[in-house]
Amino acid sequence: MSVQHADTGPQKAKSFPAAIGFRVKSGWATAVLLIGPVKSPRVIDRRVLKLSDQATPESSQPYHAVLEMSEEEGRKVVERLVNVVQSFTKRSVTELLRDYRNAGCDARSAAFVVGSEVDPASIKNPHIRAHALEGRLFRTTLEDAVRSYGLRCSAVTEKTAYSKAASVLRRPEDDLKRVVSALGRSLRMPWRADEKIAAVAAWMALL
Repeated sequence: MSVQHADTGPQKAKSFPAAIGFRVKSGWATAVLLIGPVKSPRVIDRRVLKLSDQATPESSQPYHAVLEMSEEEGRKVVERLVNVVQSFTKRSVTELLRDYRNAGCDARSAAFVVGSEVDPASIKNPHIRAHALEGRLFRTTLEDAVRSYGLRCSAVTEKTAYSKAASVLRRPEDDLKRVVSALGRSLRMPWRADEKIAAVAAWMALL
């Protein structure tokens, strides 16, 4: 997939700092590439990054796949599925960063938006705990893959992303939401809540 360049004016994108924001879900993530300057960032690309293998459907929810299994059997299956996730995520990140670098956007930092940072071990309900385990798996696997390429990484929860950005970027929260909503107008692709919050994370990562 080619990078969807917005109008960057007479200066090339590589003359500005670049950062990637990820909204992480089970089996996939929304990735948004922003370039600076920090005071007026621009979106260069938005895409869905696959973190699980469609040829192994259960890899999108490894811990749900073993809910009805014995502990020993479940452990073996989870281990196999986690290996699939790690391998597929590494491949997806490699392709993503190669595309960006080939387009002249050498991102130096990345930020991850997650649904929750609750310790899965503290959750008693098996189904809710499985969701939490998968959330942690895909976030940490994606972060490990991104870090392996030397990018500086940070994370924020979806609930606190805008308030934290308002503090970090020193702009009113309402103003941030207005600017972020307008950022996607230069692209032909959808610009929904996942893209917007990934853009907020990327914006903070530009600093």
